[in-house]
Amino acid sequence: MKVTIVPCLSDNYAYLLSCGDGSALVVDPSEAAPVVSALEREGLRLVGILATHHHHDHVGGIEDLLAKYGKMPVFAHESDEGRVPGQTEKVKEGSKAEAGGLTFEPLHVPGHTTGAVSYFGHGAVFTGDTLFVAGCGRLFEGTPEMMYTSLCEKLAKLPGDTKVYCGHEYTASNLRFSLYAEPENAAAKDKQTRVLAMRERGEPTVPSTIAEEIATNPFLRVTEAALRERFPGETAANVLGAVRKAKDNFKG
Repeated sequence: MKVTIVPCLSDNYAYLLSCGDGSALVVDPSEAAPVVSALEREGLRLVGILATHHHHDHVGGIEDLLAKYGKMPVFAHESDEGRVPGQTEKVKEGSKAEAGGLTFEPLHVPGHTTGAVSYFGHGAVFTGDTLFVAGCGRLFEGTPEMMYTSLCEKLAKLPGDTKVYCGHEYTASNLRFSLYAEPENAAAKDKQTRVLAMRERGEPTVPSTIAEEIATNPFLRVTEAALRERFPGETAANVLGAVRKAKDNFKG
């Protein structure tokens, strides 16, 4: 599978997924024009849309793409019916998302929203706003318990070499918080150095890998001593909630 990164809006990423036959899927098209340009540049034909959740900055381009290219499957969680434009396929845990010669396993990962889905397959996972590089999404609709299960009991259990493609370019600021949360985390320090160099060159910081996230992302490390010691006696989910609240208020 080839993944083409498509920058959208100010800091969003959509992704074109293709497997060599000229067809492509798009993940989270927040706007249509950059996706159309990428399809034309790559010589690809759009045959399906994967939506990770209903927020407009992830689905805002769907209607224009359907108007341009015609009817095609639009995948989103079953609970997002009526909230994702053009949705035709209601995925859930244990189902499949299949189109354009590609097959993905939808993982229901509530926390940022209650209908959030990550799409896992072909050595990659597309996480939307659930798992960012070195971060996670705000808890708009879900609870810390939901997000803990989604991050630590589902996504963190994927193979370590799984490539992580998230919905936004937030990595540099996320790593500043990672090092506030765990000042002695050598892996996070090393990644920050690499990320700052990448951003200086204008390069995206995706993909990461699950193994890198386990080593550097505080929201996947809430059972580690450095974080648990700050919140003695709390459950791992409560630690995650406290760390997320700290990130919400972080000014560094």
